[in-house]
Amino acid sequence: MSRPTIADIALTVGVSKGAVSYALNGRPGVSDATRSRILEVARELGWRPHAAARALSGHGADAIGLVLSRPARTLEVEPFFTQLVAGIESEISTRGSALVFQVVSDHSAEIEVYRRWWSERRVDGVLLVDVHVDDVRLPVLADLGMPVVVLGSRPPSDGVIGVWSNDGESMRGLLDYLVATGHDHVARIAGPAHLEHTAVRTEALIHHAGELGIGRCEIIDTDYSLEAGAAATREILSRREGRPSVLIYDNDIMALAGLSVTQEMGVSVPDDISIVAWDDSMLCRVVHPALTALGRDVPGFGATAARLLCDLLKGEAVRSEHVPPAQLVVRGSTARRSARVAGAR
Repeated sequence: MSRPTIADIALTVGVSKGAVSYALNGRPGVSDATRSRILEVARELGWRPHAAARALSGHGADAIGLVLSRPARTLEVEPFFTQLVAGIESEISTRGSALVFQVVSDHSAEIEVYRRWWSERRVDGVLLVDVHVDDVRLPVLADLGMPVVVLGSRPPSDGVIGVWSNDGESMRGLLDYLVATGHDHVARIAGPAHLEHTAVRTEALIHHAGELGIGRCEIIDTDYSLEAGAAATREILSRREGRPSVLIYDNDIMALAGLSVTQEMGVSVPDDISIVAWDDSMLCRVVHPALTALGRDVPGFGATAARLLCDLLKGEAVRSEHVPPAQLVVRGSTARRSARVAGAR
């Protein structure tokens, strides 16, 4: 069936298209009886306003945008973004808004998407994720006048609304636990160094490791992929000496890849080496041993950001919000460093 139009309503009621437009938009120019009849017929025919036409006439698009500059293969397996989108949808679905979602290769392509969306009035505002150190996207969005809410790991700068979770605090808490259980050589398989949350975690790791007197602390930057996590783990475990007592992975997917490599190489977890994953997920709980992880409310993170953006678009006064940092959930992949392992180093 073709989509019902204003002309269909006008023909059914026996009035002009102008009268239908007045009634549907709540404008004067028709009697109360005619307005009621027009609205009744619109409901019967299943008429809905055309989003593009509404936008061109000055109404909002009733949609917010999310662009991810990540390899599509990463999104296929990483639960974080599935949980994030679920949280966003849980908030905007109650408001009658839609999420416009796109995956691109880099920030240049992402910026072009923002320019196109804004010129075509496809979205009313956007959520910005994976903040970079010295991020080039924020000045562009400011020049466009495009409303934005940023999801990050630091308090946003003045004039920018954001939702942030203190990854530095989470890293410090993790190191406190590792030192308390006898670990003094830590290796972290990190995400891309240019990401803000990677930098926040790195700063906290280096500074707090020094405060705690951790003997060795090394960092290997990756692209978050299974392959990179496996390769980094294989390199570390192939060393004849100087092997760390604990591996910290910046996402659950790399941690799972690392666990697989330990089994491939005959390294016992946690007897020979401990493993910690950042961002807890169901995957961390169904493997053996179950992975110790830093868990946070990712859907709540997305819902909070969506709520702030929707309120901002309504003209309400909103302020940035701090959500609870990731908390350590201890499972079978970590243990006290044994005297046997310590002596072997």
